Amino acid sequence: MKTNKAFLLATVLLCAVALLAVSCRYANDASDTLYKETKASTLLKKYEYYKDVSAQLDAKMASIHILENTIIDLKTQYGETPRKEWARENREDYNLKNEELAGLKLSFNTLAADYNAQMSKLNWAFCNVGSLPEGAETPLPKNYKPYLTQ
Repeated sequence: MKTNKAFLLATVLLCAVALLAVSCRYANDASDTLYKETKASTLLKKYEYYKDVSAQLDAKMASIHILENTIIDLKTQYGETPRKEWARENREDYNLKNEELAGLKLSFNTLAADYNAQMSKLNWAFCNVGSLPEGAETPLPKNYKPYLTQ
């Protein structure tokens, strides 16, 4: 009977120690992850990523507006004249500009999808709060980048 109680007590103690060891391992891993994600160098890289991608998206949007205006100018030049009656060079230019515009919009949406996916992750949420590092002049956009649908 004493042997059974001693064995049972030893088993309970061993299980408790094992549970404590596993708990400590998880706690240690959590603290290591928290440290890695909140290091100043990691936060700076994430902040720079957002600034870089935001600037790329703004540049793509400006290029899209330029191409759209070029297409509008070509259409305005010919008015209601059917496109098959336009000068060959202008028809080719119009088609080329439309292809470039579609490609730019696709590229914009791909980059916006990456930006939006990163922005929605918990470990990147600091970028969507607006608190700026020392010396920064303007906050990051607080909204996700919109997708182009036309």
